[in-house]
Amino acid sequence: MALTLVGYGLFEYYRPRPLDWNATYQNKDSVPFGAKALFELLPDIFQQQEISSVRQPIYNHLTEEKLAKRSSYVFINQDFEIDRNDRRELLAYVKRGNTVFVSAYDFPDTLLSILGLKAMLKNISLRDTALAMNFVNPVFKKAGGYVFSHDDGRNYFLVKKPEKITVLARNARREPIFLKVNYGTGAFYLHSLPLAFTNYYVLGKINGDFAFSSLSYLPAQPIYWDEYQKQGRFGEDEQSLLRYIITQPALQWAYYLTLFGLVLFAIFAGKRTQRVIPIMVAPANTSLEFVQTIGQMYFRQGNHAHIAQQKIKHLMAHLASRFYLRTNEINDEFLETLTQKSGLSRAEINTLFAEINQAEKSVRLSEYSLLRLNKLIDNFYAATR
Repeated sequence: MALTLVGYGLFEYYRPRPLDWNATYQNKDSVPFGAKALFELLPDIFQQQEISSVRQPIYNHLTEEKLAKRSSYVFINQDFEIDRNDRRELLAYVKRGNTVFVSAYDFPDTLLSILGLKAMLKNISLRDTALAMNFVNPVFKKAGGYVFSHDDGRNYFLVKKPEKITVLARNARREPIFLKVNYGTGAFYLHSLPLAFTNYYVLGKINGDFAFSSLSYLPAQPIYWDEYQKQGRFGEDEQSLLRYIITQPALQWAYYLTLFGLVLFAIFAGKRTQRVIPIMVAPANTSLEFVQTIGQMYFRQGNHAHIAQQKIKHLMAHLASRFYLRTNEINDEFLETLTQKSGLSRAEINTLFAEINQAEKSVRLSEYSLLRLNKLIDNFYAATR
């Protein structure tokens, strides 16, 4: 089993990687639809003019950087995306006499409406019947045209304001696919076939000159090559560790699996483990049971007088706390005051204290006398509650 796993691991490690056909258009990618070859050939095309890779938004680059007096801004993207600030600065940049070259499938309508155009984007569905492309200029025109097998050639521009627009290339249906749009003292070059600028076609013998002929319309001046819309803001020397991990498929999967494992650990094994806490029963109040037990003990021993003394002491303490009476001397004034405060009749008070007086004088108290005293005291408690 172990040998099987090791063998499978070695096979997966050493087997050739499948070719990546994803369109990245990035100047660092050697995959078929990357743009490394074209980017490295640009200095030869533009007579050793300075080529700069831009890794920041259009607005920031055009407002924060020191620009050449005349320059070209090149975008090779799947989708050309700009916001209001980018559009404003890009239009001002061209209006001052600079050049913008954009090759993409999807363009922002807000920009094209200003330039008098509309991009007609079609879903690629008939690649085996791709339309041929060709330049209008006889110098660049090729017999039979250019056919790109991975693009059916059905994307084109609908021209609404032809007075400032020059068609540079068309498809077999005579629909414009490459335009020059004059704006201010500069120009926009808009192209609807970005795959033509990728490694697969640039390095090919049949269609390689299509990309170079398209770029030859740009003046020989410094070029800003946009990579922000494809790679993000940071360059190779500014990449953080996490950004590098995300760009590597193996490290990316390892990172995601680690995060997933941590989440599972937090859910199932991250709980604090401890012994089961036993249920603690609150101690019961046994004071009443104790009193009853002691009382039963005295009662069984026949010590009725002692029980009567305890009952009388408890009653006197109740009178002192309940009616605020001094109980050290029982006289008529005391009995009258208790009668008024308790709400009982004087006869009931006299009967109670006569029984108390009798119990205090008795050395030996009968069970009958104790029960009678207890009943009188309980009746007093009930009546004055």
